[in-house]
Amino acid sequence: MSKIRAVVLGSGNIGADLMLKLKRSETLECTALVGRSLSSAGLARAVEEGVAVSPDGINFLQANAADYDIVFDATSAGAHYTHAPILEGLGKFCIDLTPARVGPLCVPVVNLDDGLSGMNVNMVTCGGQASAPIAYALGQTQTDIDYVEVVSSIASRSAGPGTRQNLDEYIHTTEAALKSFSGARRSKAILNLNPATPCINMQTTVFAKVANPDIEALQIELDRIVAEVRRYVPGYEVLVGPKVDNGRIVVMVRVIGLGDYLPAYAGNLDIINCAAIAVAEGYATQRLETASVSKLRLVHQ
Repeated sequence: MSKIRAVVLGSGNIGADLMLKLKRSETLECTALVGRSLSSAGLARAVEEGVAVSPDGINFLQANAADYDIVFDATSAGAHYTHAPILEGLGKFCIDLTPARVGPLCVPVVNLDDGLSGMNVNMVTCGGQASAPIAYALGQTQTDIDYVEVVSSIASRSAGPGTRQNLDEYIHTTEAALKSFSGARRSKAILNLNPATPCINMQTTVFAKVANPDIEALQIELDRIVAEVRRYVPGYEVLVGPKVDNGRIVVMVRVIGLGDYLPAYAGNLDIINCAAIAVAEGYATQRLETASVSKLRLVHQ
């Protein structure tokens, strides 16, 4: 079966992990891992895997536009503001793993079709990918949601330079996703970097202030949506709830990574990469089906 070609822009931990995930895909092919230094560990791993590499960043993508269809931007929010108009001009479908919010916010289990409707889609944040399914379940089952808060705790070692540089954008983008998917009037996002050894797994807790909580309805919807998330993030599981505590609905989830390039405790990075792959595979399926229909029409003409 033909595959849709993808380039990963950013050779840090997220980019290298994406490359390995792409190699398992039945509909996607990683044609290059692109960074800024040939001495980076990510590019070295790509060479071992037989994937083309370049230290020329966005310039490589401009010079080789005919060789790929999808771009995963795993750089930084600041860099994506520069990359987005260039990639749009090249006519490339861009999956933004930074919290830049240039394109629509997308959580595959909630609104994959929205993500595939344009040429630039934003994967929110790691905390957003973990909490948005819960926020959506709340929005589908509860009325008059006044406030939603999410607290994500991750291993300090899993928070690289890009995460630390983008903390303000992380907060604003996660809060926007919470309000959008739950319908709450107010939202708040908190990220805790835990330096404990051994490293902790990612845990995300969602609190919601609701006038008349309907836990039974929430449990049914949450069971459904968690099962759907686990189709592309196998390590996603509910640890606590849903329950009412101190007048608030509480749900806690844990994310354990697949351990491809990153350690299993880095579930925060794994979940956003798995979500990005899910979007790319949705796009690839669309493209391949369209091409198949076009071919059939030509045969019958």
